[in-house]
Amino acid sequence: MDRQDVLYEDEIPGGKHWSFTVRRGTVLRLIDREGGANVGMLFYNPQNPLERYNAPDTLKCQHTFKLTAGHCLYSDMGRIFCSIVEDTAGWHDTVCGNSTKALVVERWGHKDYQTHRNDWTLNGHDSFLVEAAKYGLGRRDLAANVNWFSKVRTEEDGTLVFDPSAAKAGAHVDLRFEMDTLVLLHTCPHPLNPAAEYPRKPILYQFRKAEPVAEDDTCKNARPENGRGFANNHLYHLCG
Repeated sequence: MDRQDVLYEDEIPGGKHWSFTVRRGTVLRLIDREGGANVGMLFYNPQNPLERYNAPDTLKCQHTFKLTAGHCLYSDMGRIFCSIVEDTAGWHDTVCGNSTKALVVERWGHKDYQTHRNDWTLNGHDSFLVEAAKYGLGRRDLAANVNWFSKVRTEEDGTLVFDPSAAKAGAHVDLRFEMDTLVLLHTCPHPLNPAAEYPRKPILYQFRKAEPVAEDDTCKNARPENGRGFANNHLYHLCG
């Protein structure tokens, strides 16, 4: 991606949260600046927040356990929020959920804002709630989230194992948005991260204009279900 194509960029420090609405036809690039980052993310239809990201449908209709290039991220109404058009990380988790206040305290100790100011330790669950409240959403509106840059594999007995070596400095993932989407995100640790100290890994995000979706588009044609998802989006935009 040429620098001149970047419409906007900003850095989010580790252990923070943010949100924005991404317009259809926009590419969002996430960059793991230092390696070891985790970006928790949720998606909603800003016109109807009852439509939100559906992790089970996303995985089962594409016959996958991980997310990477060529995969689409589905809503619970069979539409596609975004497609992964480029990925140098290669593995992103969407089954392990969020860190919580209790988990963070147990693993890394209690640090509140009143005492530690900007060095306080946030968790993914509460970070999502703060961002969700800005749009009239609450606890019942949270769903299973994506954890970008986090790799979790399974042992033969089904045990989930976090791979801290997988997230490399400079790795990026490009999300092409197929419909207007409200995005909530945080940079709090993955719930299985075994780090001795609370990890504060920053990410850079960039926006650029997407190229039109071609008939031979990799994401659209990766699975027959994806073709139907794009057809659902077409009907949605036609009637909207």
